Amino acid sequence: MSGSVDAAIASQIRNIEATYGQSLAHWFAVIDQSGLSKHNEVVSLLKTQHGMAHGAAHRVSLLARARSEPATGSVSDAVDAMYSGRKAALRPWHDELMATVLAFGEVEIAAKKGYLSLRRRKQFAMFQPTAAGRIDVGLIMPPGTAVTDRLESAAKFNALFTHRVRIAGADDIDAQLLGWLRVAYETAA
Repeated sequence: MSGSVDAAIASQIRNIEATYGQSLAHWFAVIDQSGLSKHNEVVSLLKTQHGMAHGAAHRVSLLARARSEPATGSVSDAVDAMYSGRKAALRPWHDELMATVLAFGEVEIAAKKGYLSLRRRKQFAMFQPTAAGRIDVGLIMPPGTAVTDRLESAAKFNALFTHRVRIAGADDIDAQLLGWLRVAYETAA
């Protein structure tokens, strides 16, 4: 599965370079010179000032961000680091969430800067411990999934996800949340 994803991304990069007449290194320099670091801001810059389509701007922004993410080390080491210090108390909740997701079936886990990305054919969820003493669960739900007080919009949280659920206690890991995780997982097939 990983090979086909890598091949698709490589193809997309070639298409971006051909369409916009510049290498990725050029676009990374543009981003670096802008001083912007938030994904949405970088995407907006590439779209409005450089005429990129949303998909191309999104991919370039992700690749630019990936340069600063650790390329080595295990997922386990990254999780240990994420749940250290003040966030150590959140680890049991993370472990419970992971056990549930892994019981669904095949899941690819990738440590990102400050969060854990979960994917099947495509990304479907993320777990991010916060300094506020909670875990934010980002979900990619099917189109038309309603926003509620609990299943909130992720628009201001992370543009890669459609919804967010805040886990502030063990009781928040309930059948409703696990159902949403299952729907996101199945949608990513």
